[in-house]
Amino acid sequence: MNQLLKTKGIDELCEEAHVEGKRLKRSLGPWSLIAFGIGAVIGGGIFTVSGTAAAGQHMAVPSVFNAPLLDLLIHGSAATSMVGRAGAGPGLTFSFLLVAITCGFAALCYAELASMIPIAGSAYTYAYTTLGEIFAWIIGWDLILEYAVSNMSVAVGFSAYFNVMCDYLFGMHLPKYLSEPAIVEGRFTGSLFNLPALLIVMLLSWILVRGVKESAGANNVMVLIKIGAVLLFIFGAAHAVQASNLHPFLPNGFGGVVSGAAIVFFTFIGFDSVSTAAEECKAPQRNMPIGIIGTLVICGLLYTSVAFVLTGIVNWRTLDNASPVANALQAIGMNRLRFTVTVGALLGMLSSLLVYQYGQARIWFAMSRDRLLPDVFSRVHRRYQTPHVSTWLAGLAVGIPAGIWDIGTFADLSNIGTLFAFIIVSCGVVILRRKQPARARSFKVPFSPVTPAISVISCLGLMLGLPLETWVRFVAWLGIGLIIYGLYSRKRSPLNETLSIVQTPRPTTSASGGTAL
Repeated sequence: MNQLLKTKGIDELCEEAHVEGKRLKRSLGPWSLIAFGIGAVIGGGIFTVSGTAAAGQHMAVPSVFNAPLLDLLIHGSAATSMVGRAGAGPGLTFSFLLVAITCGFAALCYAELASMIPIAGSAYTYAYTTLGEIFAWIIGWDLILEYAVSNMSVAVGFSAYFNVMCDYLFGMHLPKYLSEPAIVEGRFTGSLFNLPALLIVMLLSWILVRGVKESAGANNVMVLIKIGAVLLFIFGAAHAVQASNLHPFLPNGFGGVVSGAAIVFFTFIGFDSVSTAAEECKAPQRNMPIGIIGTLVICGLLYTSVAFVLTGIVNWRTLDNASPVANALQAIGMNRLRFTVTVGALLGMLSSLLVYQYGQARIWFAMSRDRLLPDVFSRVHRRYQTPHVSTWLAGLAVGIPAGIWDIGTFADLSNIGTLFAFIIVSCGVVILRRKQPARARSFKVPFSPVTPAISVISCLGLMLGLPLETWVRFVAWLGIGLIIYGLYSRKRSPLNETLSIVQTPRPTTSASGGTAL
């Protein structure tokens, strides 16, 4: 128990980050951080799962596992065993707004800890300094799931939009057996493998290995084009909004809004990715809060605007597909705008994939440097000063599953992992305020501990909106992680070695001159 609950000092972590061969290069400024955040946030969600959130999920074989956990707790299995996931309809705008507010509370907590602990690892590192090694392992294992499944979802969406663009430009697209998931909702589709999903992830992994500064430059260009495409959609399609499509605005009540929010929640975790760049950020005490909060404000405004226009130009029931924005524009005859938005969507997904792969590799790197994962994951390339082994392996861990499963399989797993991480970070702010009240803080969460408490309650509420099946998968993932920790990571941990030295009895000299223990 001493090891499980033992924490690492902030100063100790900072010293370890300067060890030769384990050190990352600081080269990112505030605008690069905001671009990183926007690159992660805008892409996967607005161009892929926004349609599912509006239309709902209607399972091929509805069961109690498809029902939101909150419904099961309130109504019981009998009342919910034959329903899928209620859609938000035009209330998708409120879903995004609800998520933005929830993320806002968590973002303030991230900003305080990221400015205090400018080390790679994000919530994993924060948990190590506040709650103890076992909680750090749990959240690190959770973050691996979060970033991996987020990118799997975006990679599947990229493949769908890539085919849309090929169809528009060349009148043809890749055969289905090489461009669609092999398994959808637990059933084989006849497809062999979603090849574009794998290839794009590996290409971006190569860019990330070349260097963080080069990756940030490529991301900045993609983000500018992506924002332009989003604005073109908002203003170009706004005149096609029809009042009939927006009525009723909440077809499934507030429950539909919450369900929609639970589906699109993972689209806002870009600011979480910003915190993984703390160790490669110049002046992190000032720039990290700017990057995190700036990302959330800009993306919140763009998301709510797109949601309103999207559900206003077509009936919300027709949006349940992997490329809802492009298909909606095709339905109303705006093919030129459709092509422009499709290009923006592809670049948006590229930047999302880039940032999420970046964040995932840094989590592996941080856990390996703490010896909770094999040492090979913390190797730094001599020339590029990037964790190249972690980056390549993270690419394979994302690309292969993305070639097999569908987009809906991944989104919910990413959501529950993200919400759990937000809860840990919010609790960490309160704990660190009590343990180290005198430590300098360049940014402070206002109205603490009220603000962190609201963050915890909001995140827990959204977690309850996820289906029981997602909870079962999440608990199973954490169970596997705990087994690995008990059999491998706990024994390798430096904290275990320290405790062993402290607890080893020292030889003493007896009165007769002999040596005794």
